[in-house]
Amino acid sequence: MTENLNPTNVENYLIKNPEFLKSYLSKHGAPDITHKDGSHSEPSSPEIKIKRLPNFTSGRGNSITTSIFKKYVEGNLERIKKTSKDRNQLLSMSEDEVFMELIRDIATELDVNVLCHKILKNVSILTRSDRGSLFLVRGSKGNRYLVSKLFDVTEVSTISESLHTEETEIKVPFGKGIAGFVAESKDTVNIKDAYEDPRFNKDVDLKTGYRTHSILCMPILNYEGEVIGVAQIINKVTGNHEFTKQDEDVFRKYLIFCGIGITNAQLFELSVQEYKRNQLLLNLARGIFEEQTSLERLIQKVMLDSQDMLKCERCTVYLTEESMSKDPHPEEDSNVQAKAKPTSTKDVLFSMAFDLYAKDGGNIRVPSAAEVAKSRNAEIARHVVLKGTPLNVSEIQIDAMFGKIRGFEDDGFKTKNMLCMPIFNNEKKIIGVTLLVNKLNGVPFNENDANIIEAFSIFTGLGIHNCQMYENACRLMAKQTVALEVLSYHATAQQEETDKLMASEFPPGKDIGLYTFEFNDIPLDELETVKCTITMFQEANLLAEFKIPLEVMCRWTLSVKKNYRPVTYHNWRHAFNVTQTMFTILYTGGLIKKFEGLEVLGLLVACLCHDLDHRGTNNAFQVKVASPLAMLYSTSVMEHHHFDHCIMILNSEGNNIFQSLSPAQYRNIIKMLEHAILSTDLALYFKKRGDFQKLVQEGETEYIEPYKKDLLKAMMMTACDVAAITKPWEIQEKVAQLVANEFFEQGDKERTELGETPMAMMDREKKDELPKMQVGFIDAICLPIYKMFAEMNQSLRPLYDGVMDNKKHWQELAEVHERKTTGKINDEDSEPVQRNRSPEQNGLPQKSDSKEHKRKEPEVQFEKKVKIVEPKKTKVCVLL
Repeated sequence: MTENLNPTNVENYLIKNPEFLKSYLSKHGAPDITHKDGSHSEPSSPEIKIKRLPNFTSGRGNSITTSIFKKYVEGNLERIKKTSKDRNQLLSMSEDEVFMELIRDIATELDVNVLCHKILKNVSILTRSDRGSLFLVRGSKGNRYLVSKLFDVTEVSTISESLHTEETEIKVPFGKGIAGFVAESKDTVNIKDAYEDPRFNKDVDLKTGYRTHSILCMPILNYEGEVIGVAQIINKVTGNHEFTKQDEDVFRKYLIFCGIGITNAQLFELSVQEYKRNQLLLNLARGIFEEQTSLERLIQKVMLDSQDMLKCERCTVYLTEESMSKDPHPEEDSNVQAKAKPTSTKDVLFSMAFDLYAKDGGNIRVPSAAEVAKSRNAEIARHVVLKGTPLNVSEIQIDAMFGKIRGFEDDGFKTKNMLCMPIFNNEKKIIGVTLLVNKLNGVPFNENDANIIEAFSIFTGLGIHNCQMYENACRLMAKQTVALEVLSYHATAQQEETDKLMASEFPPGKDIGLYTFEFNDIPLDELETVKCTITMFQEANLLAEFKIPLEVMCRWTLSVKKNYRPVTYHNWRHAFNVTQTMFTILYTGGLIKKFEGLEVLGLLVACLCHDLDHRGTNNAFQVKVASPLAMLYSTSVMEHHHFDHCIMILNSEGNNIFQSLSPAQYRNIIKMLEHAILSTDLALYFKKRGDFQKLVQEGETEYIEPYKKDLLKAMMMTACDVAAITKPWEIQEKVAQLVANEFFEQGDKERTELGETPMAMMDREKKDELPKMQVGFIDAICLPIYKMFAEMNQSLRPLYDGVMDNKKHWQELAEVHERKTTGKINDEDSEPVQRNRSPEQNGLPQKSDSKEHKRKEPEVQFEKKVKIVEPKKTKVCVLL
């Protein structure tokens, strides 16, 4: 029957009997030809079944996935926790089980050190040897040697105890000692008594105090039969200390797998090195932009950062004259003829060159123009510029491309081979050449080297272009600085003003009511407000504590005052009042205990500067008209500008009141200033108010944690910014009219310039509704913050009482207006509510009649047309 058995007959039988094939596969079929649910496929014919057999030419992919690879490179690969077999477990296993365990180790362990350490431990257990060592082959083919990788591995030793580093490794030349002999001969050496073998070095025992008896040493070979390492085990602990033939067999079988593991690990390591080299190129790209102030330093940095990647004896970068142009984008002039393209190497001129010698430890030399002109290597670089293509010269002496020229430079350097690559700018013009000379391993440059140097040249070109752009930006900034210096001179208080203020007497704070919540600045003239400002800083002991010279303090205060525009409300007087309120909250309100001196200084400075250069219009208006400020700042437009203007004044000559602070103190107070000034944006106030209210309700009193203290500062800034609403009615009435006038002016601009109808609060046509809007302002913004402060500290109760009193007055006026509009009241009955508190009643000093007349604001009835000036922050208006 077997005589008729052939492929054709079998195929015919299977076609005629498909049930037989199905039955056979169900009994004997491999898992590869079953479905994932465990059932066998049921083809309509055997041909279809054959097509479903495993396709061994298209595997699922590498076992090392991209994810695992990246985790390994980054050191984040989680190792599989696997309990090592102890001596008894290992000895009780069959030979097949032992080697299956070994195969699993090789498949799951990427670290060759861990793998080999486990192999040596298992070998020591199975052969009952005391310890073992592993040596790996290093060096070139003509000069190979062994290095100790794992030394004296025992059954209980850890990998950290056995692993040798580059500093501790032992080097053994091929042919020297027992391990060197095995590496060179590829023979197994089984020594019964080490001291009788002349190849054994007894000095090791003398140093360690260990007595070596027997040694079993074997080579580790790769798949090509080349020696990649040597392993040895020492001193059998049973019997007569001699290793048997069985021990050799076990050792040999283990080392076969060890060779596989080492080879795989080395291949994996090569891929890791390639990945790291790519990362090095990316780092080089990032590093280019770290140095952009000097073209020379840029090139030197790039060359130094690339030493490990270039791997050549000499690297030279030549820059053409065009690369040194100050303007990378010169304006085209139709009257100027474009520079002709070079037709010969004589037309190519290098303005500068940089030489990096590997033997000099990375020192870079800049040859002179005369040296570059005579250099033979530079001549080849000119040829690359001329042709615009890379050049790889394998043997310079016999290369017919340049004729018969000697391979020696004038400095005695011998050029054997080179790789030359042009450097392009963003306009695809050649601006330089990179030249690599003599690869370190002696072989010619290959395609991989060309790819690396091409990337190097691309990054260098990008760096040169970036450097040129930076230099242009620096020139523009220099022009801006000059303009700023001119403006700063005119914005800074003059010496005569400073001298006059220094010669003045600064009144005590209590005598002028600086410690009261009812303080009234209206009777004071401009100079008196400045003196009061100095008084606050003096009585807070800030000048003495932070060593602020009085002259600097006076000049800075006058400069701040000078940089407030004469708008209707957000002017110097408003800043002064906000600062006085902060001073009162700290000292009369008792919050001074919660802050250090530096924080007090920061809060007072922030209050005085919080509206610097205010234009009388709010944030929304700046955005609507697309002002330069709105383009400069994306959020809190005016607040960011106020802070920047504050810093500008501090940086002006003679105005730095922080000059005696330590660097750490200076950084802290600048951060405090920014936080405090930005906190005056009511949009931020609404975001933070809920958190502050929660702290107050929870009974927080200390505010020690940074976040809580910053929150308290932010709320204090808002409370001071709108504190005019807490003043006695005669003051509040006047200030409210100033605010309204400023708002109306912005509304006029929106109506005439933008063609928009302004919101009610800024609409002059709805000026009679001011009392009603003031009540809304108090309810939405003022009452919540002052109520929280009153609950937190009873000493701050006057602020809450003041705003409640003013709400009552505004409510009465609103009711009068409501009755008038509904016809329930005559015009003569619509007089303003009488003021029930005067400065005298509040204990405030009276000024002379002349000054009262000089500073007195005109009384404006709410039913009459009023004069306008300019507005507060957008946030207030929008929210109202």
